[in-house]
Amino acid sequence: MSSALKQIFLMIRVNLGSLPRRLWISLSMVLSVALVVAVLAGFLAMARGFEAALQGTGSPGIAVILGGGTNQETGSDVPAEAIRSLTAATGGIGVARNAGELALSREIVVPVDVVRASDGAEQTLSLRGMDLAGPGLRDRATLSQGRLFSPGAREIVVGGRIADEFSGFAVGDKVRLGAMDWTVTGHFTSGGSAFESEIWADLEAVQSAFDRQGQVQSLRMRLDGAGALDVLRQHLSAIPGAPLTAVSEADLYAAQSEHTASLIRLFGWPLALLMAVGATAGALNTMTSSVSDRTVEISTLRLLGFGRLPAFTATWVEAVALSVMGAALGILASWLAFNGWQASTMGANNTKMAFQLDVTTDVALTAGLLGLAIGIIGGALPALAATRLPLTSALRARG
Repeated sequence: MSSALKQIFLMIRVNLGSLPRRLWISLSMVLSVALVVAVLAGFLAMARGFEAALQGTGSPGIAVILGGGTNQETGSDVPAEAIRSLTAATGGIGVARNAGELALSREIVVPVDVVRASDGAEQTLSLRGMDLAGPGLRDRATLSQGRLFSPGAREIVVGGRIADEFSGFAVGDKVRLGAMDWTVTGHFTSGGSAFESEIWADLEAVQSAFDRQGQVQSLRMRLDGAGALDVLRQHLSAIPGAPLTAVSEADLYAAQSEHTASLIRLFGWPLALLMAVGATAGALNTMTSSVSDRTVEISTLRLLGFGRLPAFTATWVEAVALSVMGAALGILASWLAFNGWQASTMGANNTKMAFQLDVTTDVALTAGLLGLAIGIIGGALPALAATRLPLTSALRARG
């Protein structure tokens, strides 16, 4: 091993060994880095959880038809003439058939206000009216309790997240939605997807209860193999009247998740970076104090023949080591506090959507790298200062 490397390792050992003398100020740096990492990890985990909930919702084998040039069901309107034209088509239009009938569900989404019993807060939920084929067009949806709604009846099946969070949605309960009472006939799960934040009911019952007779906002269709979406789009372009758009269900929800997740990150990153600036200033102060505390040690070692590089490296490694400890503490705290934590935000159709925060490996890595950067940047100037200490400091101390 070269002489320079031996000097570097020796000075690093001396620096780290003297940390107990500077316990409290070193601990303040560790905690400030941990706070920055935990805050950023929290926002990133929120964005990741929201993306997971929506991206797990859609299926590439299901097409959603929207009218009116919109990419959301809110504001969309599919004319009755277009629906009749689709259902009357006899040739291949890219849609699967069951016993000769298109695998299709007409749907409408109505926002309904529900009071949460735990805190009395009013939440807006999605009541989705659909044809009886609708539940079967959700590939991951399965009944966990009870049964589906009956045609024409004011009956609802409730997503698992709503059933868990809101009281009064047990099977058999009566729930007032709008001006009508509805009977809960079942609960369903959908692998934690956004569907679990919805309430499902018969289309005609919803249209009648909310005075929306004849209105259809979207059509869900099961595609008939690869390339079927392009075939369906060609068929829709030939239907006269208002333009109709067909997108895969997976793409529809992925676009919605990207927009909201970007907004979450837009708030999280500036806040984390602002805190990181403060933490970097704290690291600078901590390491300056460290150099001041070790002035005699550093100057003595320099008099004994140690070079500037070992003095710089040892001080810099101390800053990086403290930031690594802070980053590890912040990641652990964020995982304990946030991972699996239930949250909610405004989702599609301007209604509440529940999801779980997810502290994934890439979330931890990104937040940890920011914490590491604090030590790298904050320790550089004090490390440089350590190389410029006057050697006479050791002689004055001895005298």
